[in-house]
Amino acid sequence: MTNSQPQEGLSGRKIVYDENGKPCRSCNTLLDFKFATGKISTKQASVKGTNATTLNSGSDEKIPHSKAYVKADPADVERLGNSSWTLLHTISANYPSNPREHQKSEMKQFLQIFSHIYPCSWCASDFEQYIRNHAPKLDSRDDFGRWMCEAHNEVNAKLNKELFDCNFWKNRWKDGWDE
Repeated sequence: MTNSQPQEGLSGRKIVYDENGKPCRSCNTLLDFKFATGKISTKQASVKGTNATTLNSGSDEKIPHSKAYVKADPADVERLGNSSWTLLHTISANYPSNPREHQKSEMKQFLQIFSHIYPCSWCASDFEQYIRNHAPKLDSRDDFGRWMCEAHNEVNAKLNKELFDCNFWKNRWKDGWDE
């Protein structure tokens, strides 16, 4: 990383760079990535309403030779994170109530592999460390669902987001709400 590279993005988050010193597409918000790569300036970003959502939406332009697919930027850290948590919570909510040993072993292996291949290297390392410090609870769906909620809350706390009451994990990810 050179001194001319921004340390902080327009969102106020620290810019994350990859091993080659380039801004990490998966580790930064779209707004911060475009700022760090010079595709948007501070002046352009100060235009009212400019954020990752407005940068990534509003285009109905189709990709070449397609009738269905619109041009869209690759997932940024927020979209990737939200999608990943949705996947992980849904997996835990559909985990067996009384798993067999091979199911426990496969889930443990999946979580370890997931923490190694996640596109944001910083996030992957953080999840790997969480797993090391808090072994996944895989003896039942209830144990795993609560463990996943607690893992997510640890990330929420680091991002200064509201914590989710894990007493309601099943309502949110398995059974739905009464009303």
